[in-house]
Amino acid sequence: MSRIGKKPVAIPGGVTATIDNGTLSVKGPKGTLSLGLSDLIDYKVEDGAISVKPANDTRQARAFWGMQRTLVSNLVEGVTDGFTKVLVIKGVGYRANAQGRNLKLQLGYSHDVDLPVPEGLEVKTPDQTTIEISGIDKQAVGQFAAEIRRWRKPEPYKGKGIAYRGEYIFRKEGKKR
Repeated sequence: MSRIGKKPVAIPGGVTATIDNGTLSVKGPKGTLSLGLSDLIDYKVEDGAISVKPANDTRQARAFWGMQRTLVSNLVEGVTDGFTKVLVIKGVGYRANAQGRNLKLQLGYSHDVDLPVPEGLEVKTPDQTTIEISGIDKQAVGQFAAEIRRWRKPEPYKGKGIAYRGEYIFRKEGKKR
């Protein structure tokens, strides 16, 4: 039994959820998100909550149960509050600058890295070493943050690179003489 799947997802005020043609659509103050529904799971919108139950007692349906409930919860949270990831850049001469719908990174390469910001996301650079990515789709926010981080992962000797805020970087001791 899924402990997560048993809990219904509460629908806050100002948010509407509808199931139509195998798609769950959630509309809120920040926008609209939709999710393709699995045939292995039964979804019901009732009493100000969305409940998720396995359609049958197969192993695969039970495996999908908690994940589908989490995806539904992410839709509701996204249209009400949104999601944010913060990246911190460490290293001499490493900088970031948001210019319109592009993010310009200077990461020690012979050229600047220009990344187009995907539709539906907002990127801010409060200072040259901080990147804030926000949006209503949790998967899109996390994916774009991972693509930025991929350009310079934090290295264990000096800690230089792009890391998530609050991420612990395992540090190694340098060469001994």
